[in-house]
Amino acid sequence: MEHQNQNKSYVLPIAMMFALFFMISFVTGLQAPLGNITKTQFGLSNFASQLGYFANFAAYAFMGIPAGLMLQRIGYKKTALAAIVVGFVGVCITFFSGIADSFAVYLTGAFVAGFSMCMLNAVVNPMLNTLGGGGKRGNQLLQFGGVVNSIGATIVPVLVGYLIGAAANAGDNSSAQITDANPALYLAMGIFALAFIVLALVQIPEPQTAVQVKEVGVKDSHSALSFRHFKLGAVAIFLYVGIEVGIQSIAFNFMKEGLNMDASIVGSVVGTYWFLMLIGRLVGGSLGHKFSSKGMLAFVSVLGLIFVFTAMLMPEDQKVNMLVFKKDISFGFAEVPIGIMFLILCGLCTSVMWGGIFNLATEGLGKYTAAASGIFMVMVCGGGILPAIQGAVADVVGYMQSYWVIAIALLFLLYYALVGSKNVNTDIKVD
Repeated sequence: MEHQNQNKSYVLPIAMMFALFFMISFVTGLQAPLGNITKTQFGLSNFASQLGYFANFAAYAFMGIPAGLMLQRIGYKKTALAAIVVGFVGVCITFFSGIADSFAVYLTGAFVAGFSMCMLNAVVNPMLNTLGGGGKRGNQLLQFGGVVNSIGATIVPVLVGYLIGAAANAGDNSSAQITDANPALYLAMGIFALAFIVLALVQIPEPQTAVQVKEVGVKDSHSALSFRHFKLGAVAIFLYVGIEVGIQSIAFNFMKEGLNMDASIVGSVVGTYWFLMLIGRLVGGSLGHKFSSKGMLAFVSVLGLIFVFTAMLMPEDQKVNMLVFKKDISFGFAEVPIGIMFLILCGLCTSVMWGGIFNLATEGLGKYTAAASGIFMVMVCGGGILPAIQGAVADVVGYMQSYWVIAIALLFLLYYALVGSKNVNTDIKVD
């Protein structure tokens, strides 16, 4: 009965964490249409048009450790409120980049918004894991948080496309400007303002371990990096984010540049990848209380390897009619190389990896969890680095063979699930 009451008292905090997950996907999702617009407006190369994404992810490398320190010193709620303010400022800078007609100001806005996303991620992941009590229940809450994130990633392109019209696909509109995205930016500002007010009024339970570290202030001879399973987990997160971004990013380039496919079809195919991530997280969240994070991560790593190797072995001229999720939130068929279909199916695998890795890597860390979350956020920069490495490999050996980079990364995740995730440092005191 006490356990049920405890869960009941956590309904509002959990709902707030889910709302923050949605905000993360909403602001990150703005970078795709804005990248298309800036490419047209400023006559950028393909590489330069992706710098908004890069700035977003690069911010994690700078802000991860400070975010972890903030959690320890001012707590989870104040860190989240500060993150919302920073996010509001980032969107405002993006808005002013349209007025100033400046690509540099746009990149600054993307970078500042990245700070906010890093801080919010540092809050919501350990908080959901803590509210769930760690273990299978903590993993389940993280998976449901991922569902909300995926819902945001799925509907943001549709919503932004509706708000800014043809400018969302700047390839078909040579006069597209950042100012065309103002309706979406206004909405983002409004979401930040509303979230700040609601969060300020909601009671968020502060994990006792964070309070203890803050109050005692005694120098500790150990840290999160004293745990082998956490260090390997940090590498796993770096690779995972790179896998998630790289699979669909290189597939997008292959279809658009290599195969000259229609932009709307390419968009629908890539959108299906994110839709499958949503489905995977729904399934993962539903089954999270039945299967361990270790078993779940091992299974999807093996399945991902099967999909990637199959995609690389299939002839590029062999086509298949694939069911795709279209931007108008309907389904249809698109003719694509069969290898592309298998790569898109990887969305089912990448869907549950983040929650599983975070759950395994922070298990048993106790008072070191807040700092560990900050270090994890630094490693999210893998989303900007690994795809760049894969892109360089693609320039040399071709698009499909570049997926060896993804295969090697998936092999490491399998190793981590089976071997590296075991806590071999149980002698370190964590309370």
